[in-house]
Amino acid sequence: MKLTTAYPTLLLSLQTTYSVAFSSFQGVRYTNHVSRTPSKLHMRMEPSSSMSGTSLKAATLMAPEVEEAVEVKIKVEEPPQPKSFLDDGFVFGLEGSGLVRPKGKVAQVVVEGDTTETQPFQVAIVATTMINHTLVGLVAMFQLLQINNGAIAPTLGLSAFTIFSSWLIADLGSGVLHWSVDNYGNGKTPVMGNLIAAFQGHHSAPWTITERGFCNNVYKLCTPFGIPTVAAISLLAGPSHPMVSLFFTVFCTMEIMSQEFHKWSHMTKATCGPLITKLQNVGVAIGRQTHGLHHVAPYEGNYCIVSGVCNTLLDKSGFFRMLEHIVYKINGVESNSWKLDPKLKAKTLRGEYALNLNDYKS
Repeated sequence: MKLTTAYPTLLLSLQTTYSVAFSSFQGVRYTNHVSRTPSKLHMRMEPSSSMSGTSLKAATLMAPEVEEAVEVKIKVEEPPQPKSFLDDGFVFGLEGSGLVRPKGKVAQVVVEGDTTETQPFQVAIVATTMINHTLVGLVAMFQLLQINNGAIAPTLGLSAFTIFSSWLIADLGSGVLHWSVDNYGNGKTPVMGNLIAAFQGHHSAPWTITERGFCNNVYKLCTPFGIPTVAAISLLAGPSHPMVSLFFTVFCTMEIMSQEFHKWSHMTKATCGPLITKLQNVGVAIGRQTHGLHHVAPYEGNYCIVSGVCNTLLDKSGFFRMLEHIVYKINGVESNSWKLDPKLKAKTLRGEYALNLNDYKS
């Protein structure tokens, strides 16, 4: 027999023997999954690539279940998708968060479905809230006037003191709120989800706030500090305690306005105009330099955004680090600032709460 005829014949015999043996092995291995009925063998012909100068084809004898078993499925892993503000574990600025802070004064809407264009419903929410707060404040002052038997001077004096103290405490309140939404929760958090997403997303695109109109900018804060809150407090206080109603009405109004003060701190003097710049210079509203210190990773200080007068005391005392430590002890949840700066976490867990204010000096 010639070599050109014997070699293909030998190859065919070897392949047939291997296929039958492999089929028997597979039948033993998959006895729980393969039917006991005799397998139907079939012949599959494929061009032989290992031989040249011949038209012979190599034959492979295989059972259907064997052919299915030896098929290799290659699973292509998709690259991980950036986390959304709706995802658990989302931390602004971290690699993979989907929020990378652009350079320069770039406006970028981060929250899905959000827009910098003022919508009619936003105007309605803000307008009704502000009208309500103004009326409640005026009624409280009138009730105070009646308690003082119509004496104008003491009424004005008490009202001024109440408004000032409320403005001061509102700065502290804005810091606590800002700290909480920056460090905990996400877009799925009940009630506060939109506010949390807006504050956390702000760190990746801080200039976006300057593109917002007044109502578009502050309407989210009308949820926690709106009509229901003021109405409930005034109802509990009653007409015999008008200073309580006045205090919390001004407080809620300042908390809503804090977001507008916040916007001003990101605007240039030319854009703000002389009146707003004057309010910033005298400390009524948060200034550019003071708030600019907050926008340095890991965003662990300078949270107050009404006037910023409380920032130094809170940061020097380590107030927010202490709160973070308490939260961690209760439920094991780390603040976003800790996730951005493991050294900050280590210091806090050692009880070193105070921030080094020299780090903020340029």
